[in-house]
Amino acid sequence: MCNAPCARVPAPVEGAFFWNNLRHALSKQGNWLCVVMFAVAAIVMTPSAHAQDDLQHAVAAAAPGAVLSVAPGVHHVHLLLDRPLTLEGQSGAILDGDGRGDVVRIRASGVTLRNLTIRNSGRDLTAMNAGVYVEKAVDGAVIENNRIQDILFGVYLDGPQRVQVINNVITGIAELRVSDRGDGIHLWNDAWCVIKGNDVSGTRDGIYDYVSHDNLIVNNHIHGVRYGVHQMYTRNETLQGNISTNNVAGMALMSSARMRVVDNRMFDDSSYGILFNYVTYSDIGDNQIHDITGEPGGGGQVVVGGEGKALFVYNSEFNRIHDNLLADSPIGIHITAGSQDNHVYNNAFVNNRTQVKYVQNVAAEWSLDGKGNYWSNYLGWDLDGDGIGDVPYRPNDGVDVLLWKYPSARVLMSSPSILLLRYVQRAFPVFTPPSVQDSHPLMSTPEKLRARTDDPRH
Repeated sequence: MCNAPCARVPAPVEGAFFWNNLRHALSKQGNWLCVVMFAVAAIVMTPSAHAQDDLQHAVAAAAPGAVLSVAPGVHHVHLLLDRPLTLEGQSGAILDGDGRGDVVRIRASGVTLRNLTIRNSGRDLTAMNAGVYVEKAVDGAVIENNRIQDILFGVYLDGPQRVQVINNVITGIAELRVSDRGDGIHLWNDAWCVIKGNDVSGTRDGIYDYVSHDNLIVNNHIHGVRYGVHQMYTRNETLQGNISTNNVAGMALMSSARMRVVDNRMFDDSSYGILFNYVTYSDIGDNQIHDITGEPGGGGQVVVGGEGKALFVYNSEFNRIHDNLLADSPIGIHITAGSQDNHVYNNAFVNNRTQVKYVQNVAAEWSLDGKGNYWSNYLGWDLDGDGIGDVPYRPNDGVDVLLWKYPSARVLMSSPSILLLRYVQRAFPVFTPPSVQDSHPLMSTPEKLRARTDDPRH
């Protein structure tokens, strides 16, 4: 036992408090046991062990509207923000979830998270573990300029409104299989949210938007995921200025209506630039899609049926597809499964191996108000110099349809019978099956697309 009363060590041990009491103990005879106790306390009760308590206590004690500056260092926390406040990280401030649960859960409106590194969420897909989880009752929150890494879901919006997710860098857990990962930004039943300027990689889908409306998804860079933007059952959404590269598909848009898909860029994706499945009454314009490579198989060959498609339109109607650059891909556009009454005009189809794959039983006219599309393989002429070809452009004939239905017939491509069939179809169009016709093909690339096609990189 100490010969003199031992001072109680508070938790956490503060540096000045500790050394003052240590000097006091050393000034007394017979207090060596107290000195040893202080030393043990200093080792066990380290400041890093209580960074968690300090931050969580500060959050719990904060008044509504408070601005908390998060100090540098690793804070091992699972924060519940149930009142309006701002957490702003100093340089080097890290919130670490230690591989369990959500790192930050927002329950109240008026919360801002800024300039933080948020990492190491749990990995439970059923519990939807996330770096930042925003609950349904929230109406207005800001998540900006954060690095969110090694997380299952980066930001999970579970039904809130008017949330802004801006300029974050989000990376998933690379060691997980794609099917076991969460999404970079996941929206479920949300409205009037802004998803802007984020860099997303290594997750399942970059941005997944489900049963939502009136959201703005702009200027995001998404790479190394399955689908860059994946939408299902949405309406009145705007997708603008996004960049997708090295994904399976730049965008997969399904069962959605009245969307604006404009001024996006997709390149070096494997299967699709943009996939439309049951999309209606939407505006698809000014997009730049090129170098869609195809689904790789064995021996460096593309899987049969997995040819890369700049646009794939499946069971989609009443859309405007215009002013897009579709270039340098195995298939420029693939239309199938009852996709009718779409207006396709003023696009540039450049150097695609197959410009159009049209698998329909109804003929379609691809021009509007006397202006069609530019086709890099058009062989017609323009005698009156009005910039419109004098001969309609028909991208496909009966042979193409035959080969799409029976791919094994390709061995006959150079046979006299195939050459004769194509000659008969040109001489007697009555034998040509329903297909696409552009009655007013453009002789040059539309002006607004010209700078893109002049650039060898598009």
